[in-house]
Amino acid sequence: MFSQSSVMMALGLFVFGLNTVPYQQLQRQTSWRHPSSSRVGRRPARQFIGPGDDSITLSGTLYPEITGGKVTLSMLRYMAETGKAWPLLEGTGWFYGLFVIEDISETGSLFFGDGSARKIEFSLKLTRVDEDVPDIVGVVTNELMALL
Repeated sequence: MFSQSSVMMALGLFVFGLNTVPYQQLQRQTSWRHPSSSRVGRRPARQFIGPGDDSITLSGTLYPEITGGKVTLSMLRYMAETGKAWPLLEGTGWFYGLFVIEDISETGSLFFGDGSARKIEFSLKLTRVDEDVPDIVGVVTNELMALL
């Protein structure tokens, strides 16, 4: 099993770590909704109506001889194809919420003679979808148990 120090983050049962998909950059973008109404002779009036999108982009470089590669990225693609939300937890124990995988991109370079890449740059975009975490966590737990 993984030691706690090797876990950077976990998305569902997928563990990001030095031997799987170690990301070098985590970018988080959170928005809040403030629609406007036009007013004559004044600036538009704004009203806060709640949170907007919350997305996290993980990016980095894989060296398949040392770290994960196409296989580990394929596992993330499989998770994305299910369309399901997965709990996202940092190695410190910080719970970000439930996220879906919206986008995965990869660029291979420095190729071996057989065409496999020695270097794979990747980017993974996750978007938060949880509305009511306690209700959804039960559903996610049942889904995870079904996978075991």
